[in-house]
Amino acid sequence: MKFSRRPVIHATRRERKLLDESAFVEEDSCSIPAKYLNLFLILTFIFMTRLAEKRIDEDPIVGDEEIDTNNNMDVGFGNTVPRTYRPEDLKKWRPAPTVMEKYGYPGEMGKPVKIPDEQQALMKEKFKENQFNLMASDMISLNRSLTDVRHEKCRSKHYPAKLPTTSIVIVFHNEAWTTLLRTVWSAINRSPRPLLKEIILVDDASEKEHLGRKLEEYVATLPVHTFVLRTGQRSGLIRARLLGAKHVKGQIITFLDAHCECTEGWLEPLLARIVMNRKTVVCPIIDVISDDTFEYVTASDQTWGGFNWKLNFRWYRVPNREMERRNHDRTAPLRTPTMAGGLFAIDRDYFYEIGSYDEGMDIWGGENLEMSFRIWQCGGTLEIIPCSHVGHVFRDKSPYTFPGGVAKIVLHNAARVAEVWLDEWREFYYAMSP
Repeated sequence: MKFSRRPVIHATRRERKLLDESAFVEEDSCSIPAKYLNLFLILTFIFMTRLAEKRIDEDPIVGDEEIDTNNNMDVGFGNTVPRTYRPEDLKKWRPAPTVMEKYGYPGEMGKPVKIPDEQQALMKEKFKENQFNLMASDMISLNRSLTDVRHEKCRSKHYPAKLPTTSIVIVFHNEAWTTLLRTVWSAINRSPRPLLKEIILVDDASEKEHLGRKLEEYVATLPVHTFVLRTGQRSGLIRARLLGAKHVKGQIITFLDAHCECTEGWLEPLLARIVMNRKTVVCPIIDVISDDTFEYVTASDQTWGGFNWKLNFRWYRVPNREMERRNHDRTAPLRTPTMAGGLFAIDRDYFYEIGSYDEGMDIWGGENLEMSFRIWQCGGTLEIIPCSHVGHVFRDKSPYTFPGGVAKIVLHNAARVAEVWLDEWREFYYAMSP
């Protein structure tokens, strides 16, 4: 038989005095009812005083077994961020409706798009603009349907009835119209509306005409508050994300790249981990959207993020010790040493408590390892959530140029990561990168 522990109420000095006085009622033939009545009135007074002094959750859906708010502060590093949220600050939600297939339209249900032979030359020419098949992307609906790629056990999982809100931050530079807006629409269509606070698009000095006033006017019509921030000059991914993060109003910051597609049920598993512990940073499974056909291809859930001693991010097979820790449950959160960095969610206050991104790093490259080391060494936990899937267009090479050249910037960033976070282990990096 399961017994629930009674909550302990600690009385103030004034309340104890009132209770003590209530005990001194003369015991005559009428004293017993009067004594109990007096005690009842005193307890009622205390309860009403407590109500007036403290906000009470008007809709306490989240049970004690879901969120422990009695032990709300971590000890050790960075104890200014409470471990959990107050139930009254969370939002009720329900799953977003499924995006239905538009029969006969290209790319529906994540299927590949085929370009007619007579248009192959034009397709190859347009491919150079963004290093993906722009013609195929333009043929696909901004609201295209996708198959439910989740593991079957994920579809029956239950998450807390109330969750924190998130703001999505998307940085772009000369991004194609259809890939950018398909990213936005997939987030809107497949996120529980009460949990999606806003979408912030950060333009890192784009030169394409369609990313100017046209984009601002378009996003102003969207059903979720969406707006565009502009860096003014080329700042790179790191500083552009910091600009977006400064304007976040949601409790969670979710970073996405500008050529993604969120799948059914992608958001709830991420927020459900953070609501249990605000120092948990979470990443979805990053599926592959073909740069050639825009086919949606499910990635493996048996890999985690690592790195080599040149400080290049790499995917490695999950070792058996981690599988055993998860009881060989492929749907359980996976603790990962590092993350790819393009797609992750983090509590806003914790993001700033650990120092956010290192502004001394330039443009792009290495920021994913830097953030991973920062999280693990500053009291956090980094996880991949197998029940959350987001597709990403992976390209063979970048279509963009960087001031100073790509190699110089990446080497500068890697050396900075080694100096700041690796201590004596930095010698392994310098041995591989003299």
